[in-house]
Amino acid sequence: MDKSLHDHPSKPRTQAEMDKVNNRLKRIEGQVRGIQKMVEDDRYCVDILVQISAIQSALDNVGFAITERHINHCVSDAIKQGEGEETIKELMTVLKQFSK
Repeated sequence: MDKSLHDHPSKPRTQAEMDKVNNRLKRIEGQVRGIQKMVEDDRYCVDILVQISAIQSALDNVGFAITERHINHCVSDAIKQGEGEETIKELMTVLKQFSK
């Protein structure tokens, strides 16, 4: 992965923010384990696909939440400091990966 402009957020995440994201990721991890069990149990393909879709949606939602925070703090701060162009370019590069 390419080196980003910054190695940490311009405003540190609160413990509540970290807990919220980590709890979402733990739920997703549990869903992935559930799919592994469904495959082991030779469950119906459509049921597995529905669960995969749910995981993709959950990951997208985590990504959107992190993107929103990034825009509200990191990008906003960079613009105020005259580094907005580079930071926006960096964000757009990452967002393009979401559409692949």
